[in-house]
Amino acid sequence: MPSTYTTDLAIQLMATGENAGGAQTTALLMTQNALSTARNAVIKLTGTITGNQIVTVPNGIQKTWIVSNGTTGAFTVQFKYASTGSGQTWSTTDKGIKILYADGSDIQVADLSTLSGSIVAAQITNSTITQSKLAANSVGTNQLQTDAVTAVKITQSTITQSKLAANSVGSNQLISTGVVAGSYIAVNITVDADGRISSATSGVAGAGMGIPTLYAVGPTSGTYTANPAASEIIAYSYGGGPSGGFGAYKINITQPYSQPYSVGGSGSPTTLGPGGSVITTNGGPSGTAPGATFTYPTRAFVVGASFGSSPDSGALVIFENIGT
Repeated sequence: MPSTYTTDLAIQLMATGENAGGAQTTALLMTQNALSTARNAVIKLTGTITGNQIVTVPNGIQKTWIVSNGTTGAFTVQFKYASTGSGQTWSTTDKGIKILYADGSDIQVADLSTLSGSIVAAQITNSTITQSKLAANSVGTNQLQTDAVTAVKITQSTITQSKLAANSVGSNQLISTGVVAGSYIAVNITVDADGRISSATSGVAGAGMGIPTLYAVGPTSGTYTANPAASEIIAYSYGGGPSGGFGAYKINITQPYSQPYSVGGSGSPTTLGPGGSVITTNGGPSGTAPGATFTYPTRAFVVGASFGSSPDSGALVIFENIGT
């Protein structure tokens, strides 16, 4: 079937398979003393195209056109001089409008890339500049106002560990976990999924049993002060030497608790005092000084030290049980 032509610009519409393998050319004429398509100020290209198209105007003319690509079909359309220059081309998906002008040697386009002047803020709508129109890394610090980036504009995955300077995170940047600052004994702690300590308390009953806190060898004296978390203590004393006595006493205490103690050198045994106020462990066979004395609210106990061939001094050891 032969080709047909459009009625306005006389663009050839090829039949299926006609002129396969090459671009079809349509010439716009400039005829003297006659209506001519190349003379029109506005040119609209229409029709269904089945291949790339070339639209030409006579060489050498100089004028402007508004050219609209209204064709149907995914092919290019080139607008150029008949035999010089490369002209301007619409891509296969471009069905837009171009302002073209002929300068005698080629067909030029008049758009934002060729016009001088500037686009001011009043000419730009709020929705015109989108993220897809910005080149990567095109926005710098000079384009941002101070405090322009707020918390709501920062996603959770934006700030990573590699973006933080060493020692840049302080206590003000950490979320409070409710843990009270302090010193804990036989501590009971809870750790959350992020490795943070979310709670901490001193140990409960049995959490810290028999913690040695005092060891004194005579002759010496002083004052023992219990750990604030201790609920009871065990005082162990011995007289020293092969014949020295020993004793261990469990004492329930009430905080705050503080008591004096003394530990003697070599000494003789001491007998039980009236009313049970003194608890005695026997020391060596002779001597005059007790081995160890520890006083608490209702009574005291005394440990004698040995005297003779092995004149060792007495000693006092106190263990604390932490918890209630």
